[in-house]
Formats: sequence, C-alpha cells, structure tokens
Amino acid sequence: MNTRAIAASVLVQVAAGGEFLTSALNAALPQIPKDNDRAFVQALCYGVARWYWRLDRILAILTHKPIKDAEIRMLALLGLYQLKYTRVKPHAAVAETVAAVGPKVWAKPLLNGVLRSYQREQDRLEAEADTDESAALAHPGWLIRQLRKDWPAHYADTLHHNNAAPPLALRVNLARDSREAYLQRLAEAGIAAAASAICASAVIVETPVPVENLPGFAEGAVSVQDVAAQLAAPLLDLAAGQRVLDVCAAPGGKTAHLLEACHGLAEVVAVDISSERLARVHGNLQRLGLAATVLVGDATRPESWWDGRPFDRILVDAPCSATGVIRRHPDIKLLRRADDIADLAAAQARILEAMWPLLAPGGRLLYATCSVLKRENEQRVAAFLDAHPEARERPVAADWGVPARHGRQILAGQNGMDGFYYALLEKA
Repeated sequence: MNTRAIAASVLVQVAAGGEFLTSALNAALPQIPKDNDRAFVQALCYGVARWYWRLDRILAILTHKPIKDAEIRMLALLGLYQLKYTRVKPHAAVAETVAAVGPKVWAKPLLNGVLRSYQREQDRLEAEADTDESAALAHPGWLIRQLRKDWPAHYADTLHHNNAAPPLALRVNLARDSREAYLQRLAEAGIAAAASAICASAVIVETPVPVENLPGFAEGAVSVQDVAAQLAAPLLDLAAGQRVLDVCAAPGGKTAHLLEACHGLAEVVAVDISSERLARVHGNLQRLGLAATVLVGDATRPESWWDGRPFDRILVDAPCSATGVIRRHPDIKLLRRADDIADLAAAQARILEAMWPLLAPGGRLLYATCSVLKRENEQRVAAFLDAHPEARERPVAADWGVPARHGRQILAGQNGMDGFYYALLEKA
C-alpha cells in the first residue's frame, strides 16, 4: 500500500471530481490499517490543497506541456509539496513518489525528472512563482480580487491566515462544569490550553490532539467548535420558555450550544435538508445528553415541516461560500468558483424570506455565515431590510471582528478565529 498513491487518488477526486476533501478522505482512510499512515495521507492531502495554486504554477514552469494523466499530475504536486513543505527526507520524497505510479511505468522518468529539476533549481522556480499573484498568495485569482475589493485594509492578512494551520478550539459544556474546571482537567492530562478572551465557553488547545484524548469528550464535557461559531448562542439572548429554531443545522454544533447555554427553553427545533447530515446532529446530541426536535426539511419550504407555531428565536446558519473557513477546509480554494457566489446569495435570500414569517412579533433572527464576502453578508442583510419595513436591526455590540454596514464581520485569523458573519434582526 503506497500512501502517496492513496493521497493522489483522494486529491484527484477533489480537484477533478469536485468532491469535498473530508468526504474523499472519510472514504479512503478506513482502508489504511496503520494510524501513522492515515495521518500522513491526511497531512499530504491538506497540504497540497492548501498550497495547490503555488505548486501548480511551479509544475507548469517545470513541464513543457501539461501532464494529462490526472493521478500522475497529482503525484507530481505531492512530490513538490513534500520537497518544499515537509520534513520528509528529499531522497525518500522522490523515490516513494516515483514508486507510487504503480503500473504506469511510463511516468517514472517524468516524475523523477520533474522532482530532481525542482531540487536543482528550487530558488529560481520559487522566485518565478512569486511573480504570479495567484501562486505567490496560494489562492485563486477571483478570490484574491474579491477580498481586495471587499476588505482593502485586511485582505492581505486574511490570505495569510487562510494558508496557516488552524488552532484546535473547544466549547466547554458549561451546563456540566465551569471552563476553569475543564482547563484543570486538560492540564492534568498534559494538554496545554488557554481560555479564550472572546467567548466564555471557548478554550484554545496549544497543540491539537485527537478528540479521543480530550478528557470527558465521550461523556459530553466538551465539543470541538471554533470560537467564532460559539458566538451565535450568546448573540440570541436566550431565555427560559422560548421556542428556538435552528435551520441548516447540521452537523449540530450550534444546536447543542443553544441547549447548553440556556436551561428551560420550551423547545429547540433543528432542521436540515440532508438526512445524512442530520445523523451527525443526532449523534452530537446523544453524546452531550441533550434533546431537540430534529427534522428533515427544506429551509425555503417551511410549509412541508413547520407546525404553524411561531418561534421566539431563529438561527439562520445560511449555506455560503465557506470562504471564512479556508484554513480548516483548504479544498474550498479548488472547489469554489466566482460564479457560485450569485447562486449562493440568491439561496440565502430565499431562506431569509421563508424563515421570517416563522418569527414571532418581538422575536429575533440571527443571520450567520462562515463567509467573508460582502455579497453574502452585509449586502444580503441590507437587501432584506429594504424589503421588510417591519424588520429592524439590533446592533451586534462587540469588540471582536470588524463593524460592517449591517452586522459584524470576523475575518480569518482575527483573535485566532475563523471568518464568520453575524447580523441580528428583530420583528417589530
């Protein structure tokens, strides 16, 4: 079993097949018997996805014409990634990558030549790559241009943080124990961590560890969730007796946080269009010992699942470009296209329009995305407010993120968080 061949196959499914990296890895990794081999394949795939736009440019410089075979081309990128970004010994990186061609023996001299040429001419090749903006910044050109337009003072930092490995952030179940007590449990387990200054439930682990090594994880003491995502529950100003709706709820992290954050809620209803993804909601709630009404349903067609009773609070965690979580999902840079944004914005508008009638008078709706693009965020909320005079914006009073025309935007890396957007609307 050649780990590099497996990694190449996974990456072809992403780059050529349009599959999400997590899905492709979830199918491939269980077939690998050894833990260290699984970790190596995962690290290779995430690394190539993160630096794809730079590696691809270097490969183009090295080859006179494109490599037509998708797996061989991906093996070339994997070899370049190992030579530049990993501590794999160079001779092993070259030899094992060449060996990964399997029966395609014609590709051995091609790969060997490409990788040996990179070793000899690395400085020149890297300098030439730096003259291409997309390669220099390791992002697709359309996204660089859009970020520069939306956030001229912040885009360079955002791109830099997108290319960095993210921290492991945890949400302590404050319904079970205090954050201070859980930090003590981590210390006793030899896991260095610190409390987040942004959110009362959040903890940042200094060096990421497998979830099974986290004290009390299986018993529901803690969950993995970025600090930015943990801000949703406090912003909703929950109170006992309220009926709360979480739409587009899978995988259920925010649903669980709503229940942990406020005892005595009348009901929490979690809706998602994917029954497969809702299985994860059920699993998370079960692990945490929490109960919610979980429904399969289309957020744009509530008549198919809504019982007619209004909600006091609604969380719309809208489908989006996910441009705020690129550091966690670098395959977004390969999968997302500029043309996608208009379709996503239209879907967000339909969801907002469909959810608004479900909100009780005096109730509040929190619109959230993990995007950093204004068209999906402040411009979407502005259009909604223009069309609904009975809707008024409540300010998001906070010292995190960047104030927007409407709502508040967190850009990737700010206070160590993922990119996220929040706007709070109230029905008069």
